[in-house]
Amino acid sequence: MEQQGECKVLFERNGDGVQYQLSPYRETSIRYPGWTRLLLLTGIATVIGSSTPVGYNIGVINTPGYIIKNFCNESIFTRFNVALRDSQLDILWSSIVSVFLIGGCVGSLSGSLLANKIGRKGGLGVASVLGVVAGIFFWCSKSANSIEMLLVGRIFGGLSAGLITTIMPMYLMELAPPHLKGATGALCPLGVTLGILIGQILSMYNILGNESNWPHCLALAAILQALYTITIAVLPESPKYLFIIKEEPSLAVKELKRIRNVSEDLLTGEIDLLKLEEQENVRQGEKWSIGRVLKSHDLLLPLVLVCILQAGQQLSGVNAVFYYSSNIFKSAGLSTTSSELATIGAGCCNIFMALMSVQTMSWFKRRTILQISIVMSALFLVILGLSISYINSYTWMPYLCIFGVLGYVLCYGLGLGPIPYFIGSELFEVGPRSSAMALGSMANWSGNFVIGLTFPTMASHIGAASFFMFASIAVAILLFVRIYLPETKGREACEIYNLVSNGFKSRPLQKHIVINPSIHFDDKDVL
Repeated sequence: MEQQGECKVLFERNGDGVQYQLSPYRETSIRYPGWTRLLLLTGIATVIGSSTPVGYNIGVINTPGYIIKNFCNESIFTRFNVALRDSQLDILWSSIVSVFLIGGCVGSLSGSLLANKIGRKGGLGVASVLGVVAGIFFWCSKSANSIEMLLVGRIFGGLSAGLITTIMPMYLMELAPPHLKGATGALCPLGVTLGILIGQILSMYNILGNESNWPHCLALAAILQALYTITIAVLPESPKYLFIIKEEPSLAVKELKRIRNVSEDLLTGEIDLLKLEEQENVRQGEKWSIGRVLKSHDLLLPLVLVCILQAGQQLSGVNAVFYYSSNIFKSAGLSTTSSELATIGAGCCNIFMALMSVQTMSWFKRRTILQISIVMSALFLVILGLSISYINSYTWMPYLCIFGVLGYVLCYGLGLGPIPYFIGSELFEVGPRSSAMALGSMANWSGNFVIGLTFPTMASHIGAASFFMFASIAVAILLFVRIYLPETKGREACEIYNLVSNGFKSRPLQKHIVINPSIHFDDKDVL
């Protein structure tokens, strides 16, 4: 039988009926290896050396913030004999914090180019080098009495983080066998969550977040990234990148054998899939770029899905919840130190859910777990808004606030936290994948920037009502997901393409196959 292109319809008419042709991606006789040593090593190394530093740089800056602000004020006074007003110092501090997020946006867009030019592994290597450079600037900033070095370090750290959140989920999912794609996709948010928690702990005043050690505290993540640059030499490159983008099939098969730890005879199924994807990439003609992805009508819906989920992850208020958590725990009667520890406890809950998500992504459908996560997150946001509004009215209300914080953290980590990071790798084929992941990552960093910019004003003007706005955003995301997000678990990108290639006219939840006027087949996804 002649091989079909990747995106041809899987049903062929034959007289009055229809002949069902099994998708080459549904070959049930293929048995894929699980967590081989090399795949496990790659997962651990990229979590510790790539995504953990991203989270660390996010979480480490808040607690010693007032100490670093004092350093900035003293530095400007000693160098320029100018005393900053409080409003000017706040603007300077906001710039130091937000420039990291701007760097994340720029790094995300650059990730598409690097991932295709020098490979997924090479792109992560560049990100690590940028992280090491950022650490050096942090380390030297106090001794050099230089605010500029602090700003440059934050920029380089942001560029590194943007590259990592674009490339890492794509890299790991392209290495994994089909049944482990969800698990490997969840490793990036696991590392980010772990890094945030480590940053919160080490930046406590009694540890490293004090006047003497804050430069070392900021620079610490660079050590992990320096170690990663050493180990990256033994890690594999993505076989899909080598086969389809780089057009080096022999090298791709060699890497695939190394990752799966089996002979080539047992890889015929995966090699056939690579050939089919290569055929489709050739059929699509010119090379993919961010501009081409943005102009493609066929890719409009999956691109909007990726960007909405990535931005919505931030706009659902996760950072605002952690911002309020310390005050909530204080209102419940905890001391300042105890409230900090309680906030760290909430971070531990977040870590627990991130660890669980590695397994739950293998157990449950993406649509199911994502919708449950959004519904429950919105519910706990409403509980938080109400309980904070009446926190002084009833003695038991602070405990309801604590319940709201912990409930939100657990539900967020169930699906809304991990799935947006890797869903682009399942919605897009290899050609446009890097560009789509770059745009999605940029949407995530942009959402983070918007929250960082607007939330302090929201909190001062409308207070707890901010959480009702976050809940409304979560509900809007839920409605869009219910209508347009296809189930991606267990499906190859070609099948997804056929479901979403008609823009907003697509109906990805129901394929209607007409065999004859009296017989219909319905293929429906549930929840």
